[in-house]
Formats: sequence, C-alpha cells, structure tokens
Amino acid sequence: MAQTTLEGTPGTSGTKLKRTVGTLLLFFFIVGDTLGAGIYTLVGDLSENVGGALWVPLILALVLALLTAGTYAELITKYPHAGGAARYAERAFKLPYVTFIVGFLMLSSGITTAASLANAFAGEYLSEIVRLPAVPVTLGFIAVLILINLRGVKESLSANVVMTVIEVSGLMLVITVAAIAIGAGRGDPGRVLEFAAEVPPLEGVFAATIIAFFSFLGFEAAANMAEEVTNPTRSYPRALFGAIITAGVVYLLIALGASMVVTPEQLTSGETRPLLNVVEGSGVGVPSLLFSIVALVAIANGALLFTVMASRATYGLAEAGLLPRSFGRVLRTRRTPWVAILAVGLLTMGMSFVGDVSVLASTTVLLLVLVFISANISVLVLKKDKVEHPHVTVPRVVSVVALVVSIALLTQQEPIVWAIGGGYVVLGTIVFLLARVRTRREAAEPTTP
Repeated sequence: MAQTTLEGTPGTSGTKLKRTVGTLLLFFFIVGDTLGAGIYTLVGDLSENVGGALWVPLILALVLALLTAGTYAELITKYPHAGGAARYAERAFKLPYVTFIVGFLMLSSGITTAASLANAFAGEYLSEIVRLPAVPVTLGFIAVLILINLRGVKESLSANVVMTVIEVSGLMLVITVAAIAIGAGRGDPGRVLEFAAEVPPLEGVFAATIIAFFSFLGFEAAANMAEEVTNPTRSYPRALFGAIITAGVVYLLIALGASMVVTPEQLTSGETRPLLNVVEGSGVGVPSLLFSIVALVAIANGALLFTVMASRATYGLAEAGLLPRSFGRVLRTRRTPWVAILAVGLLTMGMSFVGDVSVLASTTVLLLVLVFISANISVLVLKKDKVEHPHVTVPRVVSVVALVVSIALLTQQEPIVWAIGGGYVVLGTIVFLLARVRTRREAAEPTTP
C-alpha cells in the first residue's frame, strides 16, 4: 500500500482523519498521559530504593525522558502519520513483519494498560465512595471509554483536559499541604539528602531511575495522534517538551515535599496510597474521600488516553496494509476509526480478566521499552531520508544515548514479564501471518467503484 504523504502545508492534509487538535489540547493529552495514576504509587516505590533522596532519580529520569522525546520530536514532525513507531519502522526497515510487530507491541501496551487501569478503577478507591461488583463496573467503565472515543478525538481530548486539570489539582494539593507543614516546622529538610540505609546508593539510584523513567512516558501515545493535529511541526515540539518539563517540576515538588513531611518508612508502608500518607502526615485536614475521587479521575484519564492510542495504532497498521482494510474504516460524520476503536475496546474487556494490576503494568513497561528501541534505531536509519516540509532535527548522539538507556532498562525486567512479552510476540506473529493471507485475498478481489 502506498505511503500516506502530506501535500501543501504540512499537517493540514493527506489524511482521512479530522485535524482538530491544536497545541494546547496536545499538551494536555501528554500531561494527562504522564501525570496519570502511577504518580499515586510512584513515591513509595522510589523511597524503597533511595530513602528520602527522591529527587535524584527523578532528575535523572527527566533527562532520559527528554532524550527519548528528542527522537520522537524528529520522527513525529518528519512523518506526521498515525501509527507511531510502527510507521517509522516501516520507513526505516521496509520489512512488513518488523513493522507489524512494533505496532502490535505498541497497541498491546495500550490495551494492557487500559485493562489494568479499568481493574484499578473498580478497586479500593471506588470502594471509598460506593461498593459495587467489580466485574460489571470494569466492563461498564470500558464501554464508556469506547463511546467517548467513538464520539471524536476532540471530544476525547476535551474530556482529557477536564480530567487532567482535576488530577493535577490533586497533586498541587499534595504540594500545598506539604509546604504548609514545612512552613509550620513539622517537616525535616535534612531527609532529602538521606539515602536508604539497606540499599547501596548507586544501586538504589539506578533502580529508582528506571521506575521514575516510566512515570514520564506519554509521547508514544501522542505520536499516534499525528494525523489529527492541525500543525504537527509547530505543535508537537512545544507540547511534547513542555509537558515533560511540567511533569518533571510537579514530580520534583512532590518528591521534596514528601521526603520532608514523612519518613521513608511511612512512604513505603502506604502500599498504593503514599500520597494520602503525606496529606495525613502534614496535619492539614483534607478528607480521604477527596483523594479517592481525584485518584479515580486520574485512573479514568489514563485509561481513556491509552485506548485512544491503541485504536490509532490499530488504524495505522491497517493504513500500512498490515491489517485488513476494515480496521481502517472511519465514521463518515465523526471521522473516527470506529472498527479499530471497537476492536481495542473488546480486547481491553477481555484483558481485564487476565492477571493482576502489577503484572499487567510490568508487561506494559517491557513492551514500551522494546518500542522505544525500535524508534531510536529508526531515527538513526532515516537521517538520510529527506522530506519537503520543515521538521525538528536532533543530533545523532541524542538518539544513541536514548538507545543505550533503553537497552539498559530491559535488564531490570523479571522472568515472568519476559515470558508474557514473549507470548505477545508469538501472538503477534500468528496475527501477522493470518492478516497477510487476508490482505492478499482482499487485494485480489475487484474493487467496487
């Protein structure tokens, strides 16, 4: 199938999808995807490795995230098409199998994450408000995500804006109550320089940096929105780097406040609610119900964004001729990829019955790192490829360093996660072979005028 190309002004034509997303909506999309549900458990995980020195791995992770974002800034503005890393692999390697596997891993990560968040939505935070059976809530929640996604990308991202404002307001509340406690003399600033006693500092910082790095990820999901952004060359660099830096500042303020207000033991004993421990430890009266609501909004926001990403990745594979043409169908009025959206929604419902939240989350991490490795190699291969419209160009060393870091991150995965990741590759290979047979049959059929 011929590649989709841009004609005229970059970012304004050459796509069946509706270009309605500007810089601000894209910025909120990436911020919402980055400052998602993970931040509410991140601080406790970091503290286990570095004690009160939470800011050290966060700064390192911010630098590493910006390196990988540099790769994506060049690729997205050079090739503003839906499909993300899969489309870049297609151009770089020209091997249909490699293209498909990269895309399959990418959309699988979105489905897996959305399923994990759907299970979390029906969990203990909701129980603080109302007690309902988990399975119906999970399936109903995913059904609502499908409807929002079908309605249109602008509607999806507008909902994202509202939810992002709410979840960021919750994080700002944590920062505020920590500042009040410190100002009242109830904090200990010296803890920010204290490392965990039972973990060697370098080992702890390395492990914590890996955890923190994943909290910054949001640009791969944004890459799949390229065909719905009004001016990718202008909007993506501003939204991408602005969102990552914004997330970095928020994370650092929370880390410093948490370290000063409560001890590392209090953070790590909080299981899935370390930030609530910070709020309670501050002495400022904030109802726990409020945090439950904010957490549910954060979870819903993350699930919505990952379903949007996965559906656009599926659409991109169909447009590349690697899935049957039916997955590339769009609604005539809404111009959303409805077959891809329904397929992703149904698969998300199925995955919600497989594994627990932690296993699904770890699997997502592995899949995305493999995707990042492909993207970093692709950008190096495609340096010699020239396009007619302006785009971002980053030095080769940026992508080389990002590639090395991504490979290093793979060494931290557990055997069970590798086994599940391998299962995804096997499944993807089977789907690829079946899809090739189907697309060849479709190509041989006469086209109806």
